[in-house]
Amino acid sequence: MREIPGLARVLGLSGLLPQAACLFALLFGPPEWREPALRIAAIYAALILSFLGGLWWGIAAGAPAAERRRALGWLWIAAVTPSLVALACFLPWAFGGRWPEPSLVMLGAALLISLGVDARLGSLAPRWWMALRVPLSVGLGAMTIAIALT
Repeated sequence: MREIPGLARVLGLSGLLPQAACLFALLFGPPEWREPALRIAAIYAALILSFLGGLWWGIAAGAPAAERRRALGWLWIAAVTPSLVALACFLPWAFGGRWPEPSLVMLGAALLISLGVDARLGSLAPRWWMALRVPLSVGLGAMTIAIALT
């Protein structure tokens, strides 16, 4: 982790704190914290998943040489997918279905799967990219699934 710029490391890792707080609230808080903690955890996971898509969009937009070779079609598609997955996770809530536990599992899984896109970025991403992305995606994805199962 030492090769990661300090600010990126500190701010990135601090992004795990909201989900950790939700998990803590579920495990140790009073019963009336349960519903808010589940909802906040789902909203936060969806927000971060959409943020990842924005990161990938920015990386694609910042690689004009690769775009001229038409080598980035997969990345443009990958960049919009997280927001669509996040939206799909909120549809049960919007229509009064079972929520949020199944959606939390789906969001957690999507965060874990996002590492596949990150790994495929290769030279388009900074050298330290995966050293930061792995603990963030694994941490947030695992906590999100743990929240669903709590």
